Amino acid sequence: MELHQIRYLLAVASTLNFTRAAEQCNVTQPALTKGVQKLEQELGGQLIYRERRLTQLTDLGKEVLPMLERTLVSAEAVRRRAQEFQRKEVAPLKIGLAPSISASLVLDPIAEIAKFVPGLHVELREGAAKKLVDLLLEGEINAAMVGDVQDVPARIDDWLLFEERYVALLAPTHKLANRPSIGIDDLRETVLLERAGCDITPKLQRSYFSEDPLHLGHCSGHDLHLQHMAAAGFGVILAPEHMPHLPTLKTIPRFRGRCGYWLSRGAGTRRRWTLSSSSFAFATGRSSFARRENR
Repeated sequence: MELHQIRYLLAVASTLNFTRAAEQCNVTQPALTKGVQKLEQELGGQLIYRERRLTQLTDLGKEVLPMLERTLVSAEAVRRRAQEFQRKEVAPLKIGLAPSISASLVLDPIAEIAKFVPGLHVELREGAAKKLVDLLLEGEINAAMVGDVQDVPARIDDWLLFEERYVALLAPTHKLANRPSIGIDDLRETVLLERAGCDITPKLQRSYFSEDPLHLGHCSGHDLHLQHMAAAGFGVILAPEHMPHLPTLKTIPRFRGRCGYWLSRGAGTRRRWTLSSSSFAFATGRSSFARRENR
C-alpha cells in the first residue's frame, strides 16, 4: 500500500470525479485510475463504483475510508515532525532525576540552552538510580542526575558535578529545632520521614547505621507531602541542602556527611571530564555545569 494510492482514493472520494481528482493530485487520469486499482487489488475488493457519469464509494470503500484518512494524516504529521527536527525547530531533551534531586538544579542550565535552541522540548523523568541507568542504556533519556552511583556500566559517562551537605528539615517546635547542627546520635533518637524510592536513606543506612537500623516513620512518594508532615511534627526529613522547602520548616545542617551528584549520559566509552563552564549543554552532548562551593 503506497501513500500516493491512498491520496488518489481520497481525492476521488472527495470529488466523485476521476478527472477533477487527477487535477487535484496533479497527475494524469490514467495514472490516478491505475493507482486506485492497485489499492483495490491489495485490499481485495472494489472501492469505487463507476458507471458512466456515476462515481461513488462501494460499501468496502465507505468502511476503509476513515482509516485511510487517518493513515494519510499520520504520515504527513510524521513528515512534518521530521522536517522540524532536521531544522532544529523541535529539539527533545529528556532528563532523568533521582528522587533526592530537585528539578531546580537543572532549570537555569536549561534556560540557557533554550536561548540558543528555541524549539527545545524538555521532559523530566524521576526514577531510582538503577532505573535511570537502564533508561540511559535504552536511549529513553539523554542524561541523568543521580545522588549515588554504583557499578556504572562502561557505556555510561559520568561526572561529579558538586557536593553539598545534608540538612534536617523539621518543625520549629521539634525537640531538635534549637540545635546548631544534628549528629548521628541525634538521628538515632528521632523519627525520620522517608521519601519512597529515594537513594538517601539506603546510603545513610550503609554509611552510619549498618548495625542499628534507622527509626523510619511515615513515608510518601512526594516531597511536598513529607514536608507538610514534618511541619505538623510527624518527624524529621533528611534532604540535600539545595532542595526547596516550605518556609514553615526549619533547616539544621548535619555536622557529618556530604552528598555528591553525578551527571551521566549514554556513550560508547567511559571518560572523565572536568566541569567548569557555567552552562550545561545537554543538547549538543558536551556537558558542563556550574560547580558549587563546598560548604
